[in-house]
Amino acid sequence: MRDYKHVLLAVDYSEQGFYAAEKAEFLAKKYQAKLSIIHVLDNIPMPDTNYGTLIPLDQDSSYDLLEAEKAKLIHLGDQLNVGLDNRWMLWGVPKQEIIHIAEQEQVDLIVVGSHGRHGLALLLGSTANGVLHYAKCDVLAIRLPDE
Repeated sequence: MRDYKHVLLAVDYSEQGFYAAEKAEFLAKKYQAKLSIIHVLDNIPMPDTNYGTLIPLDQDSSYDLLEAEKAKLIHLGDQLNVGLDNRWMLWGVPKQEIIHIAEQEQVDLIVVGSHGRHGLALLLGSTANGVLHYAKCDVLAIRLPDE
């Protein structure tokens, strides 16, 4: 069995998600592997009103949201001692972007948190499930503690 050389941690910044970060950090240290992190922004908040979906045109709020997400990525990257070249924040479909970066960067292990959804939530798909089924490398789905 080969040791892992490059571990990619997919993060969503949930409180439970930091549990997966600890596991990824442990594995990277154990195998003396490079650790990278990715966060994929997959939606823009658009509140529903009585008149339909309200699309916010306030550029400051969108910019603030983006800056807040970027600050979280910087903070987590610093905590895990991940080099600046190994941190990604992208817009898109999470499972697709995670798999794309994993292939591009020759990752051999993706670590992603899983909420262990069942029934309809599982049928609709989750990021962990999508990555697990389409990645060309090993995927470790960390069962996240209940909220």
